[in-house]
Amino acid sequence: MDAQTRTYLQHITTFFAERNIPAYLVGGSVRDLLLARPCKDWDIALPGETPAIARQLANTLGGFFAHMNDKACRITLHRADGSNMMLDISPWRGSSIEEDLHARDFTLNAIAIALPELLTCLEEGAPLNLIDPLYGRVDLEAHTLRVVSEHALRDDPLRILRAIRFSIEHELRIEPHTASLLKRDASLLSTVAVERIHDELYAILRFPNVTQHLRLLDDYGIFTTLIPEFLPARGMPQPSLHHWDVFEHSLETPYYLQTLEQLLEASPQELRTSPLTQGDSNDLVDLQALLQEAEQQDIFHLDTLSQPEVKLATLLHDIGKTVTYEVDEEGNIHFYHHPQAGVPLVQSILSRLGSNTADRRLAQLVAAHHMRPGQLSHDNVTPRAIRRYFVDLGPTGILVALVALADHLAMRGPLPLTEAWGLHLATVRLLCERYIRVRDSILPPRLLQADELMHRLELKPGPIVGQLLEAIAEAQAEGIVRSKQDALWLASEKLEEQREPM
Repeated sequence: MDAQTRTYLQHITTFFAERNIPAYLVGGSVRDLLLARPCKDWDIALPGETPAIARQLANTLGGFFAHMNDKACRITLHRADGSNMMLDISPWRGSSIEEDLHARDFTLNAIAIALPELLTCLEEGAPLNLIDPLYGRVDLEAHTLRVVSEHALRDDPLRILRAIRFSIEHELRIEPHTASLLKRDASLLSTVAVERIHDELYAILRFPNVTQHLRLLDDYGIFTTLIPEFLPARGMPQPSLHHWDVFEHSLETPYYLQTLEQLLEASPQELRTSPLTQGDSNDLVDLQALLQEAEQQDIFHLDTLSQPEVKLATLLHDIGKTVTYEVDEEGNIHFYHHPQAGVPLVQSILSRLGSNTADRRLAQLVAAHHMRPGQLSHDNVTPRAIRRYFVDLGPTGILVALVALADHLAMRGPLPLTEAWGLHLATVRLLCERYIRVRDSILPPRLLQADELMHRLELKPGPIVGQLLEAIAEAQAEGIVRSKQDALWLASEKLEEQREPM
């Protein structure tokens, strides 16, 4: 514990002692002390109402006071190094600190120490004099997660998600009875406010090995409670090129996106010898260089692939397959128009999970367009196709292209890659090259604005104006139109074609 933190704790202890208020350090703060981990958020429990006394403490310490909810308050203290120290002040749940501990979630969070005792132990270098009625320290040392009571999860169902987060964050084994309660009460998550669900789910998604954690959620019935749209995906077969069914493929795709991110952070030599490199192709090396240029231009950053919203969008990329599954007379499986069908499903899911507008938009773009790079790889990629791709997606097209590669890898799984992989990778490299290096040639500045076009051609506002502007832009990208006069000529020709009788 650094000197400034200790000084703050001394002031806090003195403040409560002068007012004869028994104050206890509880929960995660005590857990972090026992684990010898740095603690920035200090949880303090008091008897009675806390807002008035917490505000006085904030004024005494020169901190910023805020209500967290009806009962708890937060004080933010600014430290000399520019960081913040948080004090979360909450009332006892019950008439004593022991009752409060019995009302908490897990035994390793149901440990307390009186603030004066804490300072004495620190000054004397003595063992912490803990209040630990539920033997939380024993569970902590045994890396075991255990609920404090039979009804702990029902008292606050968000604890179901917190159990998973704690088990991941602290590498804990969920003991059998707690595991059975998680499965029993998983359905209660549907009663929790979406904002709270969002925060816990995104915290889980921030950890590496996301597919492993998604499977853990599924083991306890949590995954399909949160996203019931995946229920029909389990066991839903796919065409023969796919190794996994729709459900397993969806869970595996974020893993392959993580694998791709790690690979693109490797050395060029490692890329050349990667199993993902076919023959003497340098496409992976070239793609790595292009993405580095994109980072310098601040239009894409590789670590974006590790963000929760990207992992969630990748997980949902094929959700449209759950409502488009068909088998024709020859027994062939089809998912016609599943990208488009996925868009409203993604909107519904992410609204229910409390995602913001930007995250919902990203996931919708991934669902709608993740097939396009692969489809382009089957044909000669024309300037018009590249332009339309980035007109629709802008810089997000780079991310969607990388998700498309992860989707391809998850399609094959442990099966050998085919020639289609090399074509897909080459197409993604070409898309990125055109956007990153010669963006102005595929998305040139407009030669005409809508108002001038309407004035020069005596047009009224309507869809035709947008259609003409798009036709001009495509002709610019193809080198057919180079001046405003060319643009007006082309627009006039297009307009005349539309006016000609059939």
